[in-house]
Amino acid sequence: MDIKRITSGLLGFPLVLIILLIGDKVFVDIALAIIALLAMNEYLNAVSKVSKPVKWLGYLSCFSIMIIHLIPTSYLNMVVTLAVPTILIILFAQVIATEMKTSFKDIAYTFLGIFYVVFFIMFVAFINGMENGNILIWYAIFAAWGTDIFAYFVGKYFGKHKFSKVSPKKSIEGCIGGTIGALVLMLAYTYVANTYWGMNYSYLYITGIGIILSLVGQIGDFAASSIKRFVGIKDFSNLIPGHRRNA
Repeated sequence: MDIKRITSGLLGFPLVLIILLIGDKVFVDIALAIIALLAMNEYLNAVSKVSKPVKWLGYLSCFSIMIIHLIPTSYLNMVVTLAVPTILIILFAQVIATEMKTSFKDIAYTFLGIFYVVFFIMFVAFINGMENGNILIWYAIFAAWGTDIFAYFVGKYFGKHKFSKVSPKKSIEGCIGGTIGALVLMLAYTYVANTYWGMNYSYLYITGIGIILSLVGQIGDFAASSIKRFVGIKDFSNLIPGHRRNA
């Protein structure tokens, strides 16, 4: 049993709970921006082994999460949509300004990192800003943590069939167990929300969403493993003890 992994989870959950329960939208957005900065730093350090990413833009993009709820709702969709071509224009301008010392590969890695880190974390901010967002956001958290924790234990004790060469330590049993575990947590949470908080969420709908979120999370995990293998590192960092993604 990985004591470091369990300890990190036990310490991390109350911290997330405090941030989401006490903090308002702006406070949560700032916390998410800090998380994005840490994740972006790990990503950029990793891909720097095979390229020269445009780090300043990667870091700067993380701060966009801090202002997401300061933008009027009527303009939000337009701003997010325009962000994509704007980022591309800035990256190609970097190529021109450096007289091609910044290569196409460099800006491709940077563009991927912004989407992989910033845009996905930004969705958490969007959920938190929705009606009943303080309730809905926990579905995403339970899906992510539930999948990770159950996949780890099921894979550790019952995993016999390897899933993919991308991440040899992951098993089919672990992946299935992670999804089932996430669903159990989400359905139990739905019962609490419906019974005690006056919600009327469909268990069938939550089951469907839970499967999708769990699968997306596992694909993201495999994506992280593929990046590590490509750049030749074992782990991104040991920022959270016991929770380094195994390659």
